[in-house]
Order: sequence, then structure tokens, then C-alpha cells
Amino acid sequence: MRLRLLLLALGTFAVGTDTMVVAGILAQVSDDLGVSVSAAGQMVTVFALSYALLAPVLAALTASWPRRRLLLTALTVFTIGNALSALAPEYGVLLATRVLAAAGAALYTPAANAVATSIVPPERRGRALATVLGGMTVATALGVPLGTWIGRTDWRLTMWLVVALGVAAFAGLALLLRDLPATPAAAPGLRARVAPLTDRRVLGAAGTTFAFFLAFNSVYIYLATAVRPATGGDGGRLSLILLATGVASVAGSWLGGRAVDRFGVRTVLLTGSAVAALAFTTLPWAARSMPGALAYAVVTPVAGWAVSVALPHRLASLDPAKAPLLISLNSSALYLGVAAGGGAGSLAIAVLGDRWFPLAATGLAVVAAVLAAVTTRSAGADRRTGADTAGPEAAAPAGATDTPATTSTTGTTGATTAGPTGTATTTRTTAAGATTGTTVAGATPRP
Repeated sequence: MRLRLLLLALGTFAVGTDTMVVAGILAQVSDDLGVSVSAAGQMVTVFALSYALLAPVLAALTASWPRRRLLLTALTVFTIGNALSALAPEYGVLLATRVLAAAGAALYTPAANAVATSIVPPERRGRALATVLGGMTVATALGVPLGTWIGRTDWRLTMWLVVALGVAAFAGLALLLRDLPATPAAAPGLRARVAPLTDRRVLGAAGTTFAFFLAFNSVYIYLATAVRPATGGDGGRLSLILLATGVASVAGSWLGGRAVDRFGVRTVLLTGSAVAALAFTTLPWAARSMPGALAYAVVTPVAGWAVSVALPHRLASLDPAKAPLLISLNSSALYLGVAAGGGAGSLAIAVLGDRWFPLAATGLAVVAAVLAAVTTRSAGADRRTGADTAGPEAAAPAGATDTPATTSTTGTTGATTAGPTGTATTTRTTAAGATTGTTVAGATPRP
């Protein structure tokens, strides 16, 4: 059982690495294909936008597929997409291959999470999700710096690394993932997946998620450009900065879950956005030296990943019975924010230049904080009195709690994030052996 979960996690590791490693190889892509760094950054925009738009559509179209077939098909599409990226002769073809890779990722991550909850007893579902989605977190800490280091001379080698990971996951699952539970008879259709957006509270929460990820990723995607004064263009130094970012991301998700439980969603959102805004403001000066760049690489992910814990927690606790669908919407908003962040960062570089473009993220972070302050206050997000900070069970992925609405196999598919950013889940086991979880939007690139 453990091996099968680890093989599912290998797939999410491949997806997470593919999503986030592009930030470390933009300069090499730019030089090889003869485009600007800003244009190269649109690889992230195209991937994230495709993921956000395709995830609910593909989920509805493949709802009746056997799960093993769905997983293997998703990994096949994902791996072929990345192989074509590695072989792309020119910029336009490269962008087209990113759409194909995103389609595979959008199919795989929700399916892997659904399978994880179906092959373990109910009391272990939270831990199963933590294992599978932990692949995303490990991708941030290890996959991204490793891929950046491998691609420091040729970015295509990084894409081949992702291909190798996809092939390994496919081979393992093809051999060992058999005799899965039957496919649910009735999974949510596309209309049911977007229906919660008619609720003003849900729309406000999803809008807050979009705004936060727009701010964070307008810098993260172009981090190599921002810290170039410190790295001097050296791939090894950039890999070190990305390694620090990955380790800090893991710490931020751990701290964020505990901060939400103790201080509430609103406090974490406002504090995290304030810290991030301050970090963006100081980056033009911090990036002049390696110590300053490393300090930024530690502080910003801690704040960003703490916010990433609070965002799906808030949405899920608006209506715990619909938590799977609400968290799915959070994922789509997250990926739309990543996509918009690529465009916003590119525009900021064009207007403000390589050194000062992080200041645009300061303004975006302030806007996100104001939106969070207004919408959480109206929703009664105070930890002691409001619905937004219902207990951790409200934010747990489907299957992590004992309520029928969140333990059903059908609901589980919607509970997972729609993307490589996926979600990560931290779990706690009570004395009675029950597992609770806090969903963390950890699959996407972050500062």
C-alpha cells in the first residue's frame, strides 16, 4: 500500500517539478530560442492558464473512466508534452507543447488524489493524501533546484529530467497499481463544479486567491532576473537560492497550518501579505548580494505558503458539505493567478526594468491584502466567531473527515487541486486515531 502511494507521489513530484522549474531556466530558454526573458516566462503563463481552464472540463469528460486508465493516460499525455517541449525547435511550438503537458497534469493530480483515498481505510485517507500531495512539496524543495542545476547549460536537459520522472511514474503505476475500486457512478458535472460561484462569499474568496497568486508569481516566475545581480548569471548560485526557497516553502506550509488553527484565517492572510509586500519592496536592494537574496528566498516563501494554507481553508469552511468543489475552485483561481502573474511580471519588467519590477508586486500584494480584509470581515472570518475558520476538519480534503459529504469517492475528485500546484496536506493524528488535515495550495510556483 505504501509503495503504491509513493508511486502516485512520484507522479505529483514530476508535475510539481515541471510547473515550477521553468523559473530557473528562463535565461537559457531566452538565449536558445532568441526571445526575451519576459517572453520565455510565458511558458508558465500558458501552462497555468491551460491547467486552470482544462481541469474542470477534463474532469467532467473523464468522470466515468476507470481510474487506472485515467492515471496512465494522464501520465502519457504529460510525458509526451514534456518530450515535445524538450525537442521544440522554436518558441511557438514550445508554447503549444506546454498546453499538452498542462492537460496531462490537470488530469493526473485530481485522479491521483482520488485513488489515494480509495486504496486506504477511511481513517488513513488524510495521511494518504499527505503522502501523494507531498510530492508537490518535495518538488519545490528538491526538484526545482535539481532541475535548475541540470539545465544551467542546456534547458532541454531539464525537460528530459521531467520526462524521465513521468516515465518512471508510468512504469511503476502500470505494474503495481491494479485492482482499484470501481469508478464512481455519478461524479459532478461541469455545471455542478462552477455552481458555487453564484455565492458572493465564494466568489470573494476565490477572487482573493487569484489576487494573492497574481502578486506572488509576478516575482517568482522571474526570480532569476530579480536576483541576477547576486548570482551573476551563475546557475549554481541560482540553484542555491531556489533550494533555500524550497526548504522555506516546506517550513511555511507547516507553520501556516498551525498559525491558521491558532490565530485564524484573517490574521494569517493579512500578516502573510504584509510580510510579502515588505519583501517585494526590499528585493531590489536585497538582490544586490547573495546574503540578501538568500534572506528574501527564505522570508517570502514562508509568508506565501502560510497564505496558501489559509486560502483553501477559508473557502472550504464557507460550506463544509461542499468542501471538495470549493477547494477545486480555489485551485482554478490559483492557476489563473499564476497565469496572470506571468503576464504581470513581464509587463512590470518592460515598464520598470530588471531591478525595480518587484515593486509592482508590492502594489499587487497590497491590493490582495485589502481584498482579503474586506471579504473576510464581511464573512465573519474571526477565528472565534466566524465560519471562515471552522475547525481543521472543514478544510480537510475529501476523505479526511468522517462526514459523508467529504468522504465520498465522488466528492474526493473535486477536493484535490486542479493543478501542479495541486494541494499539499498536513495531517494530525488524534489519540483516537482519527486524522484531520489542513489543505495547502502547495503545487504552484511561489516566491
